[in-house]
Amino acid sequence: MLFDLRRADRLVKLLVTCLLATFGIAYGFGAWMVGLYAGFTPGSVAATYAGPAMDMPMPPESTIVVERSMSIAEFARPDVHTVDLDLLVQDTHVHVPMYGVIAVLLSLVVLGLALPRTAVGALILLLFSAPWLDFAGMWLTKLVSPRFASLTVLGGWAMGLGYTVVAALALWQMWFSRKGVTQ
Repeated sequence: MLFDLRRADRLVKLLVTCLLATFGIAYGFGAWMVGLYAGFTPGSVAATYAGPAMDMPMPPESTIVVERSMSIAEFARPDVHTVDLDLLVQDTHVHVPMYGVIAVLLSLVVLGLALPRTAVGALILLLFSAPWLDFAGMWLTKLVSPRFASLTVLGGWAMGLGYTVVAALALWQMWFSRKGVTQ
């Protein structure tokens, strides 16, 4: 352990707590967005990312108007959100560096926890590898096969798990463990 968050000054504990709360809010809204646009199953992720890089059907040469009745359930059915190659490049460009910054900051918190070195190493590896799996799954689903969508789902759940474990351990050790309360 490079430093001990249990014995840290209250202002350092406050800073770490605020950081974890901010990341928690961001992860919550991120999960909400994923649920809205890609879903949490390999099938819904494959529907979002699989397919040709440029999937723009040409308009018909003529149109006809057809009226038919629709049920309320049909109105409530969400359209499938698809991600083309350009949007995937943009998402990768924006998200991967930010996930790296988040992983570094969470890893610094991990370094201050009272854990065995192997657990510290495993958590740090999880924090970095989860977004790698997430985006590798997106790219492989887009360019190789829809079967790789499960990597994206696995990576997303692993990101949530990594954050939850780090936040729970840090908050417990800083504020509720015997050594954390005495300072």
